[in-house]
Amino acid sequence: MYRLKHFLIWLPVRLDSVTTVDIRSYIDRLLERDLAPKTINQRLFAIRSFYRYLREEEGRIIENPVLKGMALRLPKPLPRHAKQSELNLLFSVITKKRDRALFMLMLRCGLRVDEVANLSLDVIDYENSQILIRGGKGAKDRATYISNDAADTLADYLQIRQPTQERKIFLVEKGIHRGKPISVRGIQKRIEYYSKKSGVSISCHNLRHTMATQLLNAGADIVTIQELLGHSKIEQTMRYSKLSNMKAQHDYYKAMDKVMKNEFFK
Repeated sequence: MYRLKHFLIWLPVRLDSVTTVDIRSYIDRLLERDLAPKTINQRLFAIRSFYRYLREEEGRIIENPVLKGMALRLPKPLPRHAKQSELNLLFSVITKKRDRALFMLMLRCGLRVDEVANLSLDVIDYENSQILIRGGKGAKDRATYISNDAADTLADYLQIRQPTQERKIFLVEKGIHRGKPISVRGIQKRIEYYSKKSGVSISCHNLRHTMATQLLNAGADIVTIQELLGHSKIEQTMRYSKLSNMKAQHDYYKAMDKVMKNEFFK
């Protein structure tokens, strides 16, 4: 009710005379007061609902001045990456070879949880250190690379993996579903278990984000990271640049060295 009351107090014209111009002026007023986009959208929703009530319940011939496209775009939270100390704690409690391989592939190859769950033996190319991701997000195939430590961890698991005709790599190891492919939810439950055990708040998605941030900090090109992650738009990958303080620091000093070498006052 407060959201609507504030609008009615501010309103410089009669209710039936309000136009989209007035609503935009009201939005500007709220922005000047440094209100968050979410708060402003809530007020717009209250106003729109009020006009709908006047029209549908009270039968007033009145146009709704709040159009659907007026809502402010909410900022997307930046992807969270894990610190090295957090990764050390997490992997220190993961003793199962299957689970170590699962999460190393996310951390080193940037695989999504469903992509790991669907990995089959025929897509692993050890000779060229590559993994072919078939039918990734957007039904697109892509190739990614596998680091030496991830390849070794995967090989350790494959050596103890139970003999089976199942082509999916990662299998359930206990219970009535033993020998069946592990599900996405099954993998998520494992990371939740290890997260609680290690005291580190981390998810499968965080591991993928961590790979992207680490590569960017190490100087990898943003387009290369886009290809490895399978992002359809570069804007998705560019969000990682906001997290990459080390990359910014490296670029600053590298550029500044060139500036100082060419400066005129020494």
